[in-house]
Amino acid sequence: MNDNAFLLLFIAFIALMGMVPFILRRFGIPSVIALLLVGILVGPTGIGIDLIKMMSGWLSFLGVPGAEAQTAAHTAAHFTTLVDSLGSLGLMFLMALAGMEADFKLIKSARKPVIALSILTFLIPAIAGYLVYRYFNATDLPGKLLYASLFASHSVGIVFPVIRELNLSKTKFGAAVLISTIITDIASIILLAVSVQLFRRTKNISHMIGSKSLSLFDHLDSSIFGNQFIPVFLLITICYLVAVVFFTNWLGKKLLRVFKPGEDMLITIILFVILGAVVVGELFGINLVVGAFIAGLGLSKVVKEQDMLLFKRFESIGYGFLIPFLFVSIGMECDFSVFKNPGNMQIVILTVVGLIGSKMFSGFAAMRITGFGNAAGVAAGLMTVPQLSATLAAAAIGKDIGILSNSFFNSIIILSLVTTLPVPSLVRFVVTRWNVSSKEEQNFQVPSVVSNDELL
Repeated sequence: MNDNAFLLLFIAFIALMGMVPFILRRFGIPSVIALLLVGILVGPTGIGIDLIKMMSGWLSFLGVPGAEAQTAAHTAAHFTTLVDSLGSLGLMFLMALAGMEADFKLIKSARKPVIALSILTFLIPAIAGYLVYRYFNATDLPGKLLYASLFASHSVGIVFPVIRELNLSKTKFGAAVLISTIITDIASIILLAVSVQLFRRTKNISHMIGSKSLSLFDHLDSSIFGNQFIPVFLLITICYLVAVVFFTNWLGKKLLRVFKPGEDMLITIILFVILGAVVVGELFGINLVVGAFIAGLGLSKVVKEQDMLLFKRFESIGYGFLIPFLFVSIGMECDFSVFKNPGNMQIVILTVVGLIGSKMFSGFAAMRITGFGNAAGVAAGLMTVPQLSATLAAAAIGKDIGILSNSFFNSIIILSLVTTLPVPSLVRFVVTRWNVSSKEEQNFQVPSVVSNDELL
């Protein structure tokens, strides 16, 4: 790729990634959705303008004379690969930061509603997702489990800003919703890991053509596990989670005795620790989403003991540069031409209706059985509906390795758009109209998850 062509293309891309979210924010559209729309519009999605291909053609004169078409195709292919690679790094940063933001000290303050919300808002939507996928493809177990994990995940980035804005941070209701959201996300990530590894095992059994991964399971005879693969893999995953949390916490404290929080070298070394946890996880067939999240969880207490300075520096690298590429790359992977087939619209409708219905019912039921009123139940159900970063990241992984078809992947994109835009306003209306949880106010300390003006 010609350096000048790359520079001009990169400048145009960065300009769009900066201006579009800024403009759409004035209309109350979250930055994640804005970046997703950027990817949809500039990529080969069937409704976009395919900006990369278009600009590569315009800049082809910077290449070898007489080979303009070849130069344009070469530039577009390399730039798309770059965006995908930066998006993968953004995914790792996103999950590591999500782990660092988690704080489970609050679980004692609202134990019963936390347990009820965590169990019901995971199980009921997961079953709904499993059944929706089963309706279209009854024999694909990895796909059913992946769709179940997508339905079960929540969006901390939507939940926490709403809780704080409505002054629910010091209430049992607010604490219960926030903690259960984090717990449910961890469970959905584990389910994602199981579905990915089960798919890889199925590929090996079926002798399907596919690239080998770092996973040791891809290099072993899958028959040695017999019918016990899922219990064995779950045990390995749990052992990995526990080991990484304790090791990264111990190593982080050791590093802070040697380096000051503001030193650049400390950022580099801790990033190396996170990458090391990710690679070890990949060796055991555990996706990088899980490894990065758990490494961040282990480092959570360490970074918070340093007045959030270390966390803020990681946050600047992630949210300021890498994470936007993740959502743009996801948008670019959409292919809405598949919806020319009327049968694919059925997937979208069942996905949207199944998720919203299961989330609303599970949130309402959990709050009612733990003594909250109807309004609190409706508000809790609404807060579990939005599907953003974790869902989009998991869907992208499923598409990349071949579990999800374009029809299901695009349905998740539409689901994110439909569930994210109206829900915060609906929650505000319910909470203010019926004064949700005002009688439950206590002196609770809610963790700093994300601020209103951050990416998520």
